Amino acid sequence: MGGAERVADDLKAAVRRKASLAQTARAVAWSFFGVRKKSSYEADAAQLNPVHVILMGIAGAALFVAVLLVIIKHVVLA
Repeated sequence: MGGAERVADDLKAAVRRKASLAQTARAVAWSFFGVRKKSSYEADAAQLNPVHVILMGIAGAALFVAVLLVIIKHVVLA
């Protein structure tokens, strides 16, 4: 099996991983915070679907920006 085929098979296997929405949200939230145990990271890397992690990360970043905008608007109008 060639390198490209192996990568494609690994990606297909990763996308089939089944982790709950709560597990994915918790992992992304801890990643935003920047503090994680190595054992938790390794467990998440084995269980989480990378597509879900990317989508949750984008949603988390959008939520963070929205909260900042609301806070700034509230402070400026006060």
